[in-house]
Amino acid sequence: MPVTGKGNTMEEKKPQEVKLDVKLSDDVADGAYVNLAVINHNESEFVVDFLFVQPQTPKANVRSRVIVSPKNAKRLMAALHESIGKYEQSFGAIAPVVQPVDASVEGYH
Repeated sequence: MPVTGKGNTMEEKKPQEVKLDVKLSDDVADGAYVNLAVINHNESEFVVDFLFVQPQTPKANVRSRVIVSPKNAKRLMAALHESIGKYEQSFGAIAPVVQPVDASVEGYH
């Protein structure tokens, strides 16, 4: 057993592995194509609306809304950054998209 600096003994504890049973319904498994995200936030949460905008049409349908805590939003950002890096290593750089967006509406990406 390891000995602490004060002469006390402590058992070494290993983090317990947790297996997550993820269930995916058929509707969710089909996915939803989106080409625009609107992101808003307040002190306690981020709200991400995923939209599909049809070309030449001034309408957009929200396909999904995801609400996350600030900590989980930051974790998601880090995971996307890591995943995009791996993608670009395999398939080459993703060219930045230059698309005019109505500057009067905040949060569009």
